[in-house]
Amino acid sequence: MSSLFLRTLREDPADAEVASHRLLVRAGYIRRAAPGIYSWLPLGLKVLRRIEDIIREEMSAIGAQELSFPALLPREPYEATGRWTEYGDGIFRLKDRKDADYLLGPTHEEMFTLVVKDLYSSYKDLPLSIYQIQTKYRDEARPRAGLLRGREFTMKDSYSFDVDDAGLEASYQAHRDAYVRIFDRLGFDYVIVKATSGAMGGSASEEFLAKAEVGEDTYVRCTVCDYAANVEAVETRRPNAIALDGLAAAHVEDTPGTPTIDSLVDVLNTAHPRADRAWTAADTLKNVLVTLRHPDGTTEPLAIGLPGDREVDLKRLEGQLEPIAVEPMTDVELKEHPSLVKGYIGPAVLGSESASGIRYLVDPRVVEGTAWVTGANLDGKHVLDLVAGRDFTVDGTIEAAEVRDGDACPRCDDGTLETARGIEMGHVFQLGRKYAEALDLKVLDENGKLVTVTMGSYGIGVTRAVAAIAEGTLDDIGLCWPRNVAPADVHLIATGKDDAAFAAADRIATELAEQGIEVLYDDRTGKVSPGVKFKDAELIGVPTIVTVGRSLAESGTVEVKDRRSGEREEVAADAIVDHLVRLVRA
Repeated sequence: MSSLFLRTLREDPADAEVASHRLLVRAGYIRRAAPGIYSWLPLGLKVLRRIEDIIREEMSAIGAQELSFPALLPREPYEATGRWTEYGDGIFRLKDRKDADYLLGPTHEEMFTLVVKDLYSSYKDLPLSIYQIQTKYRDEARPRAGLLRGREFTMKDSYSFDVDDAGLEASYQAHRDAYVRIFDRLGFDYVIVKATSGAMGGSASEEFLAKAEVGEDTYVRCTVCDYAANVEAVETRRPNAIALDGLAAAHVEDTPGTPTIDSLVDVLNTAHPRADRAWTAADTLKNVLVTLRHPDGTTEPLAIGLPGDREVDLKRLEGQLEPIAVEPMTDVELKEHPSLVKGYIGPAVLGSESASGIRYLVDPRVVEGTAWVTGANLDGKHVLDLVAGRDFTVDGTIEAAEVRDGDACPRCDDGTLETARGIEMGHVFQLGRKYAEALDLKVLDENGKLVTVTMGSYGIGVTRAVAAIAEGTLDDIGLCWPRNVAPADVHLIATGKDDAAFAAADRIATELAEQGIEVLYDDRTGKVSPGVKFKDAELIGVPTIVTVGRSLAESGTVEVKDRRSGEREEVAADAIVDHLVRLVRA
């Protein structure tokens, strides 16, 4: 450490929002270069490379082969798949001196597809799995949380190529199993959840989330069965339809001064009480207007009908519509639709065939035969007993309502959902033929017929893994790395003014290195006090801390401390090397 390119900091960086960001900077692993862009210092690079090594080992174990594409990519392949437009402001675009368009690669589906098309033409060449570990670039509007959401980051992205869907299923399962082994080895708590495919397309889609309160992803799990899903992919349990015969007729009532659900419920219970129970917000049908902003710059209004006790979850809604962006409709935009009465909008003026022409999608709970209180499209009036399927029709359903603790599990009869937060670490897709069709990737099958190849896509956030592991293992005094990814196996500290302690530490460091044990050796002398050395060791977070100091002269022992548990033991100096080798290799 006397020559290591490292300066630990006692103060937190001003821009640090989460503990992992704060400690990775303070412990000298990374340094901020610009918003969402970080330099990797020697200790940080060691952790990053160890994670990459684990990924490479497990990818090789399933027969995947590594290659590497450029980060600077031409426009044409992304134009062919439509993503040059779909990405909108989310990518870095640039022109060369000849005015040709390029981008910094946000992901490489197109390049993988084209290289296989260039080299392979027969079913005999497949199945194939290829991958890279490479830097990606996305122009995040709000980079945050250090390495967790950056503008430049490293990803492992792999792709499988098969002749048919059965082959894709096998490739998908092989990658999924490899991911389980990778994340088990990385040493943090994670959950596998059902996910949406979003702009990637495809069918089956699962995310690997590191459990973390600072995570940007909300997921749910059932209290009884093994159902788990990203909140964007949660399926609402749809009630059974109700027979229309005998239902009360719809009727318009005066409900003055009720532009909100709460005010409406108060008036209903006062002026129009029910005989069986009190009215609640769940009896009302709230119609929310949003504006869809397509990647090509065009906009489209959309109305969403949902029970009044729920709010629209914009992130969940965007997950259904990606790559379309969603924004609440402004008052100015609302005035462009004169048939809509603010605060009293109802289904009669919604739908692609209505006077407004606004597409109308409803929550899955709005099934045929359900009766609602909703806007009558007249100021100060609502309609009661408006029945879905009898009094109004819709253009379809959409999962846009917020998900709550206690909601019914969509898979089992007895379970309820509970929410938690996580960091997306990996995502596996059955991508299908979207990119192969766009780029004309075909091979000859056994019968000599051209067939379109089917693909799988599998990603891991490598730089994000550094932060996720740190976030899941740190404590109040510093980082606390699992042994598989730590920057060293042993943090060796020499203390005191006695040359014998430094000589013994030198010997231990040399003999450990000869045994293949990586040592971070704090050999600093002079004005660096033992207290500073101990604080640095705790901050840096190597799993085993060995101190050679006062006890060497007093009892011929050195102290071995477990960084995670804090447990200490004294070990004879002449036995310490064998002891540490056994400990590290256990």
